[in-house]
Amino acid sequence: MADQHIVWHEGRLSRTDRERIKGHKGACLWFTGLSGSGKSTIANELEGELNARGVHTYLLDGDNIRHGLNRDLGFSGEDRTENIRRLGEVAGLFVDAGIVVLTAFISPFEKDRDFVRSLMPAGAFIEIFVDADMETCETRDPKGLYKKARAGEIKDFTGIDSPYEVPVDPELTIHNDHGSLIPDHVLKIIAYLKQKKTIAQGAVD
Repeated sequence: MADQHIVWHEGRLSRTDRERIKGHKGACLWFTGLSGSGKSTIANELEGELNARGVHTYLLDGDNIRHGLNRDLGFSGEDRTENIRRLGEVAGLFVDAGIVVLTAFISPFEKDRDFVRSLMPAGAFIEIFVDADMETCETRDPKGLYKKARAGEIKDFTGIDSPYEVPVDPELTIHNDHGSLIPDHVLKIIAYLKQKKTIAQGAVD
């Protein structure tokens, strides 16, 4: 709980002021799904496409964040919740700066994803469920995490001995099993951003 003597100070500029000079809205594209579902791959490709079209972006990757900001957290239920709370607060700052922030975290619990949504202005949180079955995810497992989890070497691993709560009503669902084409997924997301006027039509034509 914040100290009672800490007071929120309003800045001179609003999110709208910051968005005006960028020519697009700030938004949080929240990629969620099992390990190996393709979250980071799709988010990276999407960021490249948006950047090439003049959209100011930043990518927050779950593994990278645990090297710095969240290096003190483990993978218990409590630590997973705190991991997402911190990331949500950071993502909210990017949105307020008028940036399209892409996040790639398993974020297995619905209550935690809903919490992040509550931090964002209406329409700014775009939940993208990257849907791939367990068999597909395990075959894409370059670090051998699923194998280690099944052998009991890793505890509380999502999908093995810790649950993944499938999003009930995400803004987008990307089916990314074998045979899927990443460029097609990227175009689907870009089309959604155009439809919702997050980015200008001309930014991606």
